[in-house]
Amino acid sequence: MECMTKIKELREMTGMNRREFCDYFGIPYPTVTDWERGQRHAPDYLLRLLEYQIRMEKLEKKKE
Repeated sequence: MECMTKIKELREMTGMNRREFCDYFGIPYPTVTDWERGQRHAPDYLLRLLEYQIRMEKLEKKKE
């Protein structure tokens, strides 16, 4: 899966907007914006760590 698709999917899993996501995970806002726009690519390990943290901290928003 492409970085831009995965990072947006992870953010939407939490129900957070981009600013909340950045603040929660300590990632600079321009970085996440660039990832979602496909201008930069997050390392694969970081995407896996974010997904792990979201699942372990039960940040997933329940699907309606």
